[in-house]
Amino acid sequence: MSSAPSLSQPIPDCFADSPPIAAEIARGVTRLLCRRDLFAMCEVPLPNGRRADLMAIDGKGQLTIVEIKVSKADLLGDGKWRDYLDYCDQFFWAVPQALAHHTEAEAFLPGEAGLIVADRYDAAVLREAAQRPLAPTRRKAELLRFARRAARRLSAQIDPTLGDWN
Repeated sequence: MSSAPSLSQPIPDCFADSPPIAAEIARGVTRLLCRRDLFAMCEVPLPNGRRADLMAIDGKGQLTIVEIKVSKADLLGDGKWRDYLDYCDQFFWAVPQALAHHTEAEAFLPGEAGLIVADRYDAAVLREAAQRPLAPTRRKAELLRFARRAARRLSAQIDPTLGDWN
């Protein structure tokens, strides 16, 4: 009999290569998003080669991207986050309380990007994100990518031999 992978083999942790606090922030943000009727996936590759820490969808098909930053150096050194704006209707920073004041700088577009403060237990929106509606053709493409990625990840839970979980 061949040795097939165990069906209970877990999907790889989304934040396995990040400090443990990143997964804790993601957990708190995910709880907040669920209360707002948004459901998220972690580490979502985008067509431009970037990877969103969290991407969520609401009941109207609007997409939200949340970029998690857990250190001052990571937050202040991130120059790629504007590349995410073309793939979502709203963009939020998610940080621990100690970093919140840094996102007020003009470089972080406080009039456009929202701010979530989170820990492992919960999160709160300190600043709402501006609505930036996607163009209809972009929306359709992104919704299909989101749905297919979610289905692929669920399929890999049933049968881990199905390949890449992303």
